[in-house]
Amino acid sequence: MAFSARTFLKCMNHGVVAPKPLRARDAAVLGRGSARCYYDAGKRIDPTPAGAAHVRVVDLRSDTVTKPGAAMRQAMAVAEVGDDVMGEDPTVNELQKMAADMFGMEAALFVPSGTMSNLIAVMVHCRERGDEMIVGDVSHLHIYEQGGSAQLAGVHATIVTNLPDGTFDLEQLESKIRHGYPDPHYPRSRLVCVENTHNIQGGRVLPLPFLKEVRAVADKHGLAVHMDGARVMNAAIAQGVAPSTILQHTHTASVCLSKGLGAPVGTMLAGPRDFISRAVRCRKALGGGIRQAGILAAAGKISLGEMVGRLEEDHRNTKTFAQALLDCDPPVCTVDIATVETNILRFHLRDPSLTPSDFCARMAEVGEGEEAALGQGVRVLMFPHAGGSVRAVWHLGISPEDTQLAIQKLRFVASQHSKKKLRAH
Repeated sequence: MAFSARTFLKCMNHGVVAPKPLRARDAAVLGRGSARCYYDAGKRIDPTPAGAAHVRVVDLRSDTVTKPGAAMRQAMAVAEVGDDVMGEDPTVNELQKMAADMFGMEAALFVPSGTMSNLIAVMVHCRERGDEMIVGDVSHLHIYEQGGSAQLAGVHATIVTNLPDGTFDLEQLESKIRHGYPDPHYPRSRLVCVENTHNIQGGRVLPLPFLKEVRAVADKHGLAVHMDGARVMNAAIAQGVAPSTILQHTHTASVCLSKGLGAPVGTMLAGPRDFISRAVRCRKALGGGIRQAGILAAAGKISLGEMVGRLEEDHRNTKTFAQALLDCDPPVCTVDIATVETNILRFHLRDPSLTPSDFCARMAEVGEGEEAALGQGVRVLMFPHAGGSVRAVWHLGISPEDTQLAIQKLRFVASQHSKKKLRAH
């Protein structure tokens, strides 16, 4: 359903749209295989056009490549600032109040990055070294954050199996909770972490009934629930609800400003006041105390105030490209259109001889005859991803026109691959 900025504000003030029903969950996790790489970022791709000036780049590697626009840069230039470590930066304080109100939390804290924000949450919830958190086996916190919870906080992790929609089995969750404390053999269960939207599983939105059930299990056993909500605003737009409707089922949440919301830096960590008081201490210990941070917070205020409603355009462009994958003739890719819920797209290649790395390389180069066929050179940047898939992410830097150029490039690459196969036979 379309969910505009106006509708978003209406939901914030007057209630919410009914959530989507909980989907049936497949026990087999898509994309889980023997390979332990999740996307191939080892070989850097030059995002700038090579050769002629009329080469167009469509950068779908991540929504982290967004750049602040003129209005955001101006707001940063004129921001009123103070020493945030002393609590005296007015722009940071305004942003933190704005975020807390939007998320339905008592307080919020501006943190330099999502990785630091998640680590702080773990440190505060798991107060003693050797405490344990329960996380999804392909969650960002478990895969992409270098094991910081163990490396820096001394917190042990046990995993539950993420299903294709980003959820996990609640019986498995309950079986992972330690009941023997203070038996000296076991760590103490303290925390359950969820991720929304789910990155590796292709931007999937966690159903509200699932979150409610996770919270009930956690409350039953005295555990906290933390949401890695780096893209929770995408989830809110997709479900047609205010973010507070999602976050009511968690104790704390980390919400990124620097992905689809377009800020150059920053994440908001939100929760109860006593949690945030302890989080301030952890942030300082990790080197996250920035002095005149209002320059950055000014960008965050625009992100939360003006950039949320436009996420529906990213979702629409993602679905447009996904449908083009299905309609491509000759067919080269497969995708389950029902799983395309937000701005992240994962798809597979039909022909085993065309690997994800080869496909991404062809999409990123200007091929022979391309300028004559398309009227210009087009470089579309993507990543090989988990389980032999390809990952593409839409964001505010990608317009509907860019999406159509990416579709044209897809058709050109598919045609060239088909011709090459015919010549080989």
